[in-house]
Amino acid sequence: MPRFSVIVPAYEVQAYLAECLDSVLSQSYPDFELIAVDDRSPDGCGAIIDEYAARDPRVKAVHLAENAGLGPARNAGLAEAAGDYLLFLDGDDTLTPHTLRAVADRIERTGEPDVLVFDYARTHWDGTTLRNRLADRLSEDGPAPFTLAGRPELLRVLMVAWNKAYRREFVSREGFTFPPGFYEDTPWTFPVLMTAGSIATLDRVCVHYRQRRRGSILRTTSPRHFDVFDQYDRVFAHLAERPELERWRPELFARMLDHLATVATRPDRLPRGSRSAFLRRARAHCRRHRTPGTPVPPGVRRTLVRLGLHRTFRVLRLAAALRRHVRAVAKRWTRTLRAAGLRLHYRVQRRLPLRTDRALFAARPGPDHGCDPSALRAAFHAHAPHIRTAWLGGPAGLRPGTAAHWTALARSKYLVHNAGFGPGLVKRPGQVFVQTRQGTPLGHTGLDLQERPAAARDTDFAGQLRDVDQWDYLLSGNRHSTLTWERVHPGAYTTLEYGCPRNDAFQRAGSDDVARLRASLGVPEGAVAVLYVPAHRDHRRTQTPPLDPERLAGRLGPRFTVLTRAPLADPPCAGARLVDVSAHPDLPSLCLASDALLTDFSPLMFDYAGLDRPMVVHTGDWDTFRAVRGVYVDLLARPPGPLARTEDEVVGVFASGHWRGVRSARLRAAFRDRFCPYDDGDAAGRVVRHVVLGRPAGLPGAVPPGAPRPVRSAAEALVRAPLTSVPQPSGPLPVTEGR
Repeated sequence: MPRFSVIVPAYEVQAYLAECLDSVLSQSYPDFELIAVDDRSPDGCGAIIDEYAARDPRVKAVHLAENAGLGPARNAGLAEAAGDYLLFLDGDDTLTPHTLRAVADRIERTGEPDVLVFDYARTHWDGTTLRNRLADRLSEDGPAPFTLAGRPELLRVLMVAWNKAYRREFVSREGFTFPPGFYEDTPWTFPVLMTAGSIATLDRVCVHYRQRRRGSILRTTSPRHFDVFDQYDRVFAHLAERPELERWRPELFARMLDHLATVATRPDRLPRGSRSAFLRRARAHCRRHRTPGTPVPPGVRRTLVRLGLHRTFRVLRLAAALRRHVRAVAKRWTRTLRAAGLRLHYRVQRRLPLRTDRALFAARPGPDHGCDPSALRAAFHAHAPHIRTAWLGGPAGLRPGTAAHWTALARSKYLVHNAGFGPGLVKRPGQVFVQTRQGTPLGHTGLDLQERPAAARDTDFAGQLRDVDQWDYLLSGNRHSTLTWERVHPGAYTTLEYGCPRNDAFQRAGSDDVARLRASLGVPEGAVAVLYVPAHRDHRRTQTPPLDPERLAGRLGPRFTVLTRAPLADPPCAGARLVDVSAHPDLPSLCLASDALLTDFSPLMFDYAGLDRPMVVHTGDWDTFRAVRGVYVDLLARPPGPLARTEDEVVGVFASGHWRGVRSARLRAAFRDRFCPYDDGDAAGRVVRHVVLGRPAGLPGAVPPGAPRPVRSAAEALVRAPLTSVPQPSGPLPVTEGR
């Protein structure tokens, strides 16, 4: 008997079915059966199900003789189920990784409840993902399990079958089945929740609910939307059979009104000319199911549906549409007049004298707030305190698009950015623009992207060159950057090859700072913190990391903690040594807190080399990245540390100790000498002394071998021996440390 039976009905979802089945079969929890039901689908769903059943014994194929609909198809799966718990999944949706393990753990911790309710996220066809807005109602705080009386707000969570796990013995004992027709989830979910003797919640996204651009049943205009009345008849019939559940009638009546109002108001559901008939039937329905004493739920929409006021409903809809149109026109005119006023304001400000004691700083939006401009701002305060600085954007900065923003842009003598201030900037005589860029370039950039359409996309190269013509200074951290920038951004600016200002923090931090940073991130004492930073893939619409951070953390074992810069869709499993730092605002702090960097092709490796800490490079899709983006540095020939092509090899590098071995140290030293020659902690100071104080420093000498070393990582205090507690991957590990 398996722990779970996952039932997947399929009808005209051939484009999505394989992804759905794979999401179940790839679960880290193995104790389940997958029952795939072909609802006599006219497309290839039946063949796909048979293919999966032929190659995986966990898949059981069920073929219906006639198309019966979603409810009867689920019932056919129920008849074949043998698991302790039942889960339903529509053929175009997917389970998130490790869902079954998280569900099994929660069921065990809460004493085998009749129903476990978990969360979902809507995944839209354009790639965006939005979590359920009522997720707070699935909090795991408080006693568990409980009955519906203890958490009545669960009746307001989306009424579907696939956001719950059901104890099969409970479903069988109560005789629950799905009815035919549209909205078949309604007479299943309400009675199940009301009848369950024990309920628990799991505050985790377990299902990705696909929002299809076209083809969704409920977004199909059809008279079958009138089925909603029959479904609520079934709900209230269940109530009549069980007098002890009568207390839920007011809540169910309110839910029914909301549901009927949704069907009536959505423009893509009811056929043209049928809305009046729908509202008249809604009025009769409300009269039948509202017993004396049942309170009347407030609200205009509810009242219109309850009374069936279809003419009033039509007038109000027209009035609402007119109001929206007037509001939209007014908003457009307001935006136009405001933009014209700001342009006039900027023109006037440009005719006023420059403020030679003002500097404006800004950076490209992103999780690493500030980057080099932020470090330069701190250097302005230290070396040129007479200069008043302002930051554009952020909670404490000037709000973009305001009069204060345009005033600062027009009258500040010094402008500092790592991208650009936008096409509205008109650089005045006497203004000084310092362009910092964003670290050392690995992938192609600037004019070189003209030959890389997948990476360039809609890049305005003429606009780029207009921006370059406004630069007075361009910062560079090494000779490689200088030669690259001057070729791909041709202009009359002066290159200041002084080092990377943001890396000054590496030289100034002490062991106490490292300890404080690790504690703030929750890194356990004695653990090896691995910072995982994957590069952006230009050829992908959704940025799924090449390595699964949660699986990687599990395989590395308890001695390691993974700090992942790849955002996690869901909170990590209990006990996982995994910290999501994708939104952390200070990337240098994350580098200082870590003991090693795991990356693929992120330019962060050039900065991290200045810390003189181990790096491991994952090269699984190097050929693809090089073909799409183009590269300036051959990492396979001259890497900063061990190379690993697969997840097994990555685990093997850390398990064997190669990540901090002698060979790794030699590779890192050569890489550091090449790309971090001036990282002595004073790069920002040199820039300020040159640009503001008029003391050109010239090309600084490379950091001598005997110069002070950056603060040691916490792992360097550990015994230098292989970490035998790390699980060894199966099979040989062809670990490569350089070609």
